[in-house]
Amino acid sequence: ICFPLTEGQSPESREKEAALAAALADVPELSRLLEIDPYLKPYAGDFQRRYKLFTQTLKEIEEKEGGIKKFSKSYESFGVHRCADGGLYCKEWAPGAEGVFLTGDFNGWNPFSYPYKKLEYGKWELYIPPKHDKTSIVPHGSKLKVVVTSKSGEILYRISPWAKYVAREGDHVTYDWIHWCPEHPYRHQHPRPAKPRSLRIYESHVGISSHEGKVASYKHFTCNVLPRIKDLGYNCIQMMAVMEHAYYASFGYQVTSFFAASSRYGTPDELKELVDVAHSMGIIVLLDVVHSHANHDLWDSNLFAYSSWEVLRFLLSNLRWWLEEYCFDGFRFDGVTSMLYHHHGMGQGFSGDYSEYFGLQVDEDSLVYLMLANHLVHTVHPDCITIAEDVSGMPALCSPITQGGGGFDYRLAMAIPDKWIQILKELKDEDWNMGNIVHTLTNSHDQALVGDKTLAFWLMDAEMYTNMSVLSPLTPVIDRGIQLHKMIRLITHALGGEGYLNFMGNEFGHPEWLDFPRKGNNESYHYARRQFHLTDDELLRYKFLNDFDRDMNKLEERCGWLAAPQAFVSEKHEGNKVIAFERADLLFLFNFHPEKSFTDYRSTFKIVLDTDEGRYGGHQRLDHNTDFISEPFGHHGRPCSLLVSVLFASVEKPIHCIHLRCLLNI
Repeated sequence: ICFPLTEGQSPESREKEAALAAALADVPELSRLLEIDPYLKPYAGDFQRRYKLFTQTLKEIEEKEGGIKKFSKSYESFGVHRCADGGLYCKEWAPGAEGVFLTGDFNGWNPFSYPYKKLEYGKWELYIPPKHDKTSIVPHGSKLKVVVTSKSGEILYRISPWAKYVAREGDHVTYDWIHWCPEHPYRHQHPRPAKPRSLRIYESHVGISSHEGKVASYKHFTCNVLPRIKDLGYNCIQMMAVMEHAYYASFGYQVTSFFAASSRYGTPDELKELVDVAHSMGIIVLLDVVHSHANHDLWDSNLFAYSSWEVLRFLLSNLRWWLEEYCFDGFRFDGVTSMLYHHHGMGQGFSGDYSEYFGLQVDEDSLVYLMLANHLVHTVHPDCITIAEDVSGMPALCSPITQGGGGFDYRLAMAIPDKWIQILKELKDEDWNMGNIVHTLTNSHDQALVGDKTLAFWLMDAEMYTNMSVLSPLTPVIDRGIQLHKMIRLITHALGGEGYLNFMGNEFGHPEWLDFPRKGNNESYHYARRQFHLTDDELLRYKFLNDFDRDMNKLEERCGWLAAPQAFVSEKHEGNKVIAFERADLLFLFNFHPEKSFTDYRSTFKIVLDTDEGRYGGHQRLDHNTDFISEPFGHHGRPCSLLVSVLFASVEKPIHCIHLRCLLNI
């Protein structure tokens, strides 16, 4: 980009041009970002400052720690480790301690018999020689604690933040740190699958994956849920609530041990097996990582000091640990909005004005950490995938770091599911706004709302308990609900972005919301489960929704619309409630009208997916043997068009036909 100076410019104008030139010189590919979005030009200095902070921190890591690769493997020394000679090496960072000791089963819980040696910068280390037979004095499965004495004389028993496994016995509230060092640890058998061209994500929670009212296991998920995910055509799993959390009802978002896989579902080896089996099916696995807080006043948790050297060591090593030890293929970063701003997004609206994303309200220490995190994981594993859960819409968050961006691969578009819930809660069918739906799907500026009931339950409510059997009459509510559930999923899949995420159970219209056992519901597991058996029952209509989901994913796998450029929308007809768009050599037609069907609609060549098919619970009113021939009939800037019928599916009202034209760029 060239911004020449001209005669007669004001000093202020010349100063701005000089500042822009300096930013372009410092950030290698900033010019590319400004080409994509020229409205970011006034904020070039912000991108320059962020990038320089990033490169400066990276340089310091190189000089002080030998590089980010070595820095991020600090889990190999911190914590407790068995040495090659059978001894034990222990290391902790406790800058405010007067003394540090290791205790546990191995020494009869004597608090002071194994003292650590104090090192520089608040670090402490301990080496425990092996027994005479060269075995470790601390066997696998031993319980441990770090004893910390304060300058005031207080004695504190703590679990190491680097602990690899923690568990609790029975109904005990407190967790035990268990030395996990099996003689024959699980070894991964299958290589990581290649990075998918299109990302179809099945968001999963191991604990609720059974229909039984209990906490399900890694083993259960591996044996029973992975085959379903494969059959449905998803190529990626996003795993929630894996990092250990003491409070089950926190949904995994109040992490208490960052390096420990949750013991409530099983052992570390059983999680490794889950990931390995997924890889054998060609499915990549992402970890839901919570680096936004560690336990913040608003969530009974505390924020990280991202400018602290040891915090950077801990968090970057945490990412590397999950990549190397468990072979995860990437991360979905939770609470990124909270990290990006000093106000944490609380009580703050985001209108889309760019001034909201720059200036003093931005926490640049946190932003630089996210840039470092993305740089690390993509350096260690180039095919790694990172997703930001940001509802603010921070510009360039998913742009390359060399452009001054955050380096994420994807951003979770929270406004899209919230928009559907808002529409279903607040509007009658006839009041749906097609333009608003298209705008949200194609140009979503997020400001998240809070949903409650499932999409299927908003559509069909209590009738799901009484009228989902194929042996009972098809009621208008169930009929309309089934058809809309398919259409909402398909238009979101095809128009909503570059990836698709489905929460487990939504593919077949899971009838109930999600609520974890807590005091408010008498510790009930009734809603903390997924009733997969409903879709296996041939006498229930859930199978129609499940089969449609499978075929929708398989069609995307074949045609690749998620990897294609954004769709061209040729029709947003408010009166007819019709949306039509082209993407990946397909033309999609949706009729959201509650009463009318339309014939002679200009459209595509041959039907490849039809929500009205009988096997999806539809009414089979379209002839799939029909070939649609394009004509040189232009409109709305498109040169050609085709003519088809667009049907509204209902058992309640007669069909009313209208002629309308839909256009193609052929």
